[in-house]
Amino acid sequence: MGVAALVVIAGVTYGLSRLKPAAPTVDKATVWLDTVKRGPMVRQVRGLGTLVPEEIRWIPAATDGRVERIVVQPGTAVAADTVILVLSNPTQTQATLEAEQQLKAARAQLTSLRVQIQNTVLAQEAAATGVAADLRQATLQRNRTRSWGAKASSRR
Repeated sequence: MGVAALVVIAGVTYGLSRLKPAAPTVDKATVWLDTVKRGPMVRQVRGLGTLVPEEIRWIPAATDGRVERIVVQPGTAVAADTVILVLSNPTQTQATLEAEQQLKAARAQLTSLRVQIQNTVLAQEAAATGVAADLRQATLQRNRTRSWGAKASSRR
């Protein structure tokens, strides 16, 4: 009898180990019953807790700087042209001011050279006008001299 009981227990254990897991049971009040329709499937999941990113990507800056202002808070959607932080760098600021000063000096020098060229052009025009006036004067003098010479010849 003991051997038979042992064989029955071994058989039942073997049979139970070969069974597939039972399907989970669901309370009918929590299930929505409806017909299947074609279209987009929207799945909304709500839960308590904090969302943590799977991967954190650091955005490197080309130069060192100090964070002056945070424009976009974490979790906000951003595009390629979205300003995230406003940084400042005293070295870059100084270089910008020096470049602007050099630009202003170059513009002033350009204006000075334009004025010098304009003065030179005006002086050349005045000289040309003076030469033209001298030419007219000489032509008048020559004509007068010729006309006096012709009158003197005719009187003789």
